[in-house]
Amino acid sequence: MLEQTPPAVWEALRGQRLFITGGTGFIGCWLLEALLWGHEQLGLGLHLTVLSRRPDAFRAKAPHLANHPAVTLLAGDSSDLSSVQGQYDIVLHAATDVVSPSADPLAVYNDIVNGTSQTLKLAERSGAKRYLLTSSGAVYGAQPVGLTHVDESYTGAPDPSAPNSAYGQGKRVAEWLVACQRQRQPELQTRIARCFAFVGPYMALDAQFAIGNFIRDARNGGTIRIGGDGTPYRTYLYAADLAVWLLTLLVQGDHKPYNVGSDEEISIAELAHKVNAALGDRATVEIARAPSGAPPSYYVPAVQRARELGLRPYTSLADAITRTAGWAAPHTGVL
Repeated sequence: MLEQTPPAVWEALRGQRLFITGGTGFIGCWLLEALLWGHEQLGLGLHLTVLSRRPDAFRAKAPHLANHPAVTLLAGDSSDLSSVQGQYDIVLHAATDVVSPSADPLAVYNDIVNGTSQTLKLAERSGAKRYLLTSSGAVYGAQPVGLTHVDESYTGAPDPSAPNSAYGQGKRVAEWLVACQRQRQPELQTRIARCFAFVGPYMALDAQFAIGNFIRDARNGGTIRIGGDGTPYRTYLYAADLAVWLLTLLVQGDHKPYNVGSDEEISIAELAHKVNAALGDRATVEIARAPSGAPPSYYVPAVQRARELGLRPYTSLADAITRTAGWAAPHTGVL
C-alpha cells in the first residue's frame, strides 16, 4: 500500500534529515517502514534519527528497522531534548504511548505536554521546516448522541472533571502549543493528525484494543469475549494506509488539524464476527450483556479534509485483519 503515496510527497522528502519520536511504537514503526521503503525503492537518501527509551529492546523487536544504515537510534525521552543538537529538516512527534487505565493521570498529561513542548523547541533550534504532531480523536471527548461522524470543526472536549480524560486533555494542549509555535515561527510548516483507531502489524494483541484481542482469540480458536453489549461503533484503518496518510499530510496538508482514520463504522459485535470469519470461523463469540436499548456510542471520524488530498482507505478491513493475524516476528525486511 505504500505505493499509494503521491510521487510529489516522496520528492519533497528526498535527502531530508528527520528526527522521530515514538519511532519504536505502533505509529512510529509504520512511519519507519514507509520512509525506509521510499529510501530503498526510490533512492531518497534519507537520514532518520529515532529517539528511543530502550534502543536495545527496539533492536530485538524490529532489527530490520533499528539496524538499517539510514537509521540512527538515540537513547532518550521526549520529555527532555535539551541535549539534542544538530540540524534536522523535519521533526515527527509520533510518541503516542498506550495508556494503561491504572496510569497516573498527571503523569500521562505531563508526558504529552512536555514532549510536545520539547519537540517544538528542537524544531526551532535545529532549523526544521516541517513539524508533525500525532494527536488523537480523544480531543473531541465523547461524541454526543446522534453524531455518528465527528469532523474537525466540532468543538466538544473531554470532561475536565474526569481524571481519566488525561490523554485527551493533554493532546488538546499539545495542539494549542503547536498553534502558538506557528504564530511565533510562521516559517515552520506545522501539521496535526488527529488519529483514531488502526489495525496492523506491530499492534499489541494483549492490550486494551478490542480488535487486537479479537484477532488473538480468533487465531487461538477459543472464545472471543465482548465485555459490554457490543453496540459501540468504531472504525479501523490499516497501518500501511495510515503511514501514507501521515506522510501526505506532512507534505501536502495545511496547518489545520486532520482526522486520520477510516470513516466506515462497524459495531464491536459485528467486528468480532468479522474477525472470526476472516480467520476461519474457528472461535465462538460471547457477548457479556444484551443491548440495553440506549443509543450506541460512536468513535468515528469524518475525513472529508483528508479526502480532499486524495486520501482514502486502501485496504479492506478483512484484508487488514488477515495481514495482522499473519504477521510473524522477527520480520526480515522493509515492507
